[in-house]
Amino acid sequence: MPQLPSSRKALRQSLKRRDANRAKKKAIKLASRAALDVAKAGSAEDLATAMATAQKAIDKAAKRNVIHKGAAARRKSRLMKRAAALQATKG
Repeated sequence: MPQLPSSRKALRQSLKRRDANRAKKKAIKLASRAALDVAKAGSAEDLATAMATAQKAIDKAAKRNVIHKGAAARRKSRLMKRAAALQATKG
């Protein structure tokens, strides 16, 4: 355990940030998974809203430096490719 008061505070802050960052990353994963599920079974309108939600979560994480902006762009690109492929095979 840290001994200095400033070190204790830094530890508290880092733990708080870690929890927030983990929650944001989890939100990205859940939104992306939901969008892909909609791509498999849902309509085009439902897919558009699900994709917008997933992209918004990714962009927010990149804006807050939870993930790198290049990683955010890559995730969005791959998500769009997968969704398009699922839509094409569906119908």
